[in-house]
Amino acid sequence: MRNMRRFPVVGAFVVLMMVGFGASPGTAQSRAHVYLLRGLMNIFSLGMDTLAEEIQRQGIYATVHNYAEWQTLADRAAVAYRARREGPIIIIGHSLGADAVMEMSAYLGRRGVPVALAVPFDAKQSYATPSNVGRLLNLTHAGYGYMSRGVGFQGSLSNVDVSRTPASTT
Repeated sequence: MRNMRRFPVVGAFVVLMMVGFGASPGTAQSRAHVYLLRGLMNIFSLGMDTLAEEIQRQGIYATVHNYAEWQTLADRAAVAYRARREGPIIIIGHSLGADAVMEMSAYLGRRGVPVALAVPFDAKQSYATPSNVGRLLNLTHAGYGYMSRGVGFQGSLSNVDVSRTPASTT
């Protein structure tokens, strides 16, 4: 739970990374969509609401969901992506939501849908990054999930220990 106080600091970092994720060239009607996935019981990751607000202030479409919805969300995202209504796809999650980031990314990969950016924060498990992910930024603490390169992964992968990042007082 103490890690949730870090969302404003981490959120600002993620938003800065995403500023370039507007509409993709050649997909004039397409828009970036950031899926934010909360953790256990949908109550322990309420910082996702604040992060969604920060992202939306940058003009990027963002929605917040329960981690257990990842497969339904992925199915909808795949349909929207193929219809050129959505893309790039960005997925951010905390705790069990971070695990869902990795599951949703892999699921989209099996359907031929790219994920521009995946950001798991304190995943409970370690995962191999699927080949459809362009960039993975794993924000973690010692003892939490570590991400590795999966088969065919050619993107950028960073495991960042945020244990020493000062907690926000807001």
